[in-house]
Amino acid sequence: MAQRCLKCFRPISHCLCEYAKPEIDSGIKFIFLMHPKEAKHQRTGTGRLSHIALKDSEIIVGLDFSKNEYFLSLINDKKYFPVLMYPGDDAWTARRAGFKEAAEGRQLLVIIIDATWFCSRKIIEHNQFLLELPRVSFYGEYRSIFTFKREPRPEYISTIETCYYFIKELQSVYSDNADDDARNCTGDTTLSETARLVKDCDPEPLMNVFKAMIKDQLQCENDRIAGKLPDVYAHDWKYKDKKPREIPDVIL
Repeated sequence: MAQRCLKCFRPISHCLCEYAKPEIDSGIKFIFLMHPKEAKHQRTGTGRLSHIALKDSEIIVGLDFSKNEYFLSLINDKKYFPVLMYPGDDAWTARRAGFKEAAEGRQLLVIIIDATWFCSRKIIEHNQFLLELPRVSFYGEYRSIFTFKREPRPEYISTIETCYYFIKELQSVYSDNADDDARNCTGDTTLSETARLVKDCDPEPLMNVFKAMIKDQLQCENDRIAGKLPDVYAHDWKYKDKKPREIPDVIL
């Protein structure tokens, strides 16, 4: 068995950690609620790569988080403003009036469900209390570059793209005088520190490591189709009559 990286869990020869540098300090605490199936079968998925790239992020594996004392302690900690990344008519966006004021000087704690859409619904079914949290979503419309995997709908994007576009939208909203605005609104500097970190951070390592992952997966599939890799999996037969995939320019 090939030796694996202990961070991204990929074979050392295909380690992606270098593409996730430098670490992104956005001033936001991201929490990835990972479905057990995602943790078991998708250990190298985009939730883990997001965690590697984002400072002060955490992965919590489970199905019923209502009894997870650590997670509950986070969302009940007064220093955080917990929000669930989930669509809805009442979801906040970076441009929605009052979003900065709603945080009341607390640090943003963004909860992202890291799972397939089917398993994501299962997590919601088992954790209805999550829907009682303020929700956040995007004001823009995005399409995934995850060409290796087909999403159920075009507007569904991966976990790592979710983090990237959320940071980018916050950056587009926080103006040069965001610090002054935050102090005027909240009376302290907590939000202004978050605004400063968001404005100054570079989220591109998220997309860099994501593109590297896609390119590597497509190249491995093409090598298997071309017979350059040995048959080691039960499903390798499906590559026999397939044509190589073209690696899109956006990935290169």
